[in-house]
Amino acid sequence: MLTRLKINGFKNLVSVDVRFGPFTCIAGANGVGKSNLFDAIMFLSALAEKPLLDAAKSVRDEEGRTSDVRSLFHRVGNTFAKEMSFEIEMIVPQTGIDDLGQEGKASITFLRYLLRLGYRENREQKSQEGLEILQEELKHINRGDANKNLLFKTSSSWRASAISGERRGGPFISTEGEGKERIIKLHQDGGSSGKPRSILATNLPRTVLSSTNAAESPTVLVAKREMQSWQLLQLEPAALRKPDEFSAPTKLGANGSHLASTLHHLPEIRKSGAQKDALGIYAHVANRLADLIDDVNSISVDFDEKRELLTVEVTGRDGTPHSARSLSDGTLRFLALAVLEMDPESTGIICLEEPENGIHPERIPAMLELLQDISMDVDEPVGADNPLRQVIINTHSPSVVAQIPDDSLLVAEPIETLLLGKRCKVVRFSTLPENWRLEAPEGVHAVARGKLLSYLNPVPHEETGYGYSKNGVPQPAQKKSRRVIDRPDLQLSLPLVAEKP
Repeated sequence: MLTRLKINGFKNLVSVDVRFGPFTCIAGANGVGKSNLFDAIMFLSALAEKPLLDAAKSVRDEEGRTSDVRSLFHRVGNTFAKEMSFEIEMIVPQTGIDDLGQEGKASITFLRYLLRLGYRENREQKSQEGLEILQEELKHINRGDANKNLLFKTSSSWRASAISGERRGGPFISTEGEGKERIIKLHQDGGSSGKPRSILATNLPRTVLSSTNAAESPTVLVAKREMQSWQLLQLEPAALRKPDEFSAPTKLGANGSHLASTLHHLPEIRKSGAQKDALGIYAHVANRLADLIDDVNSISVDFDEKRELLTVEVTGRDGTPHSARSLSDGTLRFLALAVLEMDPESTGIICLEEPENGIHPERIPAMLELLQDISMDVDEPVGADNPLRQVIINTHSPSVVAQIPDDSLLVAEPIETLLLGKRCKVVRFSTLPENWRLEAPEGVHAVARGKLLSYLNPVPHEETGYGYSKNGVPQPAQKKSRRVIDRPDLQLSLPLVAEKP
């Protein structure tokens, strides 16, 4: 679970400091930088698994995947920042399995990870340009200090189950020296009692965290597995509709692949949970889907032994079965999320862009309720029925913003600042007044009231002739042909607007 993320020098994220709860919605205009925050999270996840250059190339840019590593650094005109840095605070699971099947147990589960990367230029071969690690550290946060770092409200039973471990003297990963003498050290879980492994940072192809195993440092391994579990869901209808072979993976892919296989194996995965039988699990998923569309009686997985294929089927109230290939895009996305909610092995961060796409406005509250239920319940202990899982979404939809719990909303807004000797725009993530995030001693800003009004009442009315501009100031509306919202018979049902000054 990611509780805090500080970023500097990555795309248009400069001096960003964001605190997350179990469920977070980030609202902002197109192009302001909401997706860049997701890219930063996915970049950190990739760095926990892949070499530096491969992780950099996996990050999205305007044309798809990044081809120029330099494009990841903050840019003003033709001048690029020389380095980027990330600092995260996270709560990790108690155990993890390494690539050799060995189990590691974290000695403490509340951790702080710091990574600074610089751009390495090769004047002779541009294709050999890349990244270098300037600093890498993994430290613990003592249980006694948890209240100062974990600001959102939780039950004592949740904290006792999520945050474990004793006080520790030194770091798990540290960096010493400068320049070509820079050394990154991997310390054993026993602290000073074991000799650390020292790695020369010059030309290091990947992070030290990404290369560890259970024998060397179980806590670093668990931190690595936590970061690897972070994913950006981009549910594609074609992948959701596709049947699965019997041997297909039993985990829902980031694009929605393996929906049938995941649903089919849920009863086995949840054998130690509260709902043990397939009928009960499928009935729960069907009830969820019924919140979106009325014509749902049951959900099942067709088991075709002849072709060895699994296919999701939704049966209507009249008894007519509908295979996944005949369902609408919005229905399939909602179904995938309903399956995800029931999967106890799906942990970590789930990022989702504009979840309202393909959903009728009347059903948006059902979608948001499902997303909040996917995230962990911080009033209950962490376990098979309440996995360590959080959801982060972004949107520019007023319909979504109006329904979000006020302590779960962050507003992305552009601000002007002076960087690299020039004025430029960067993004800031602000919270609502009287919010738990404002208890932080630094790095948190309250959003202006006008910014919220532009979401809650975004469309100017012909009756008043006034609406809101981007900065929340009332502006005259241009007269055009009558729109649906302008009909006199609908005006009494619309939200109130500001009076003309």
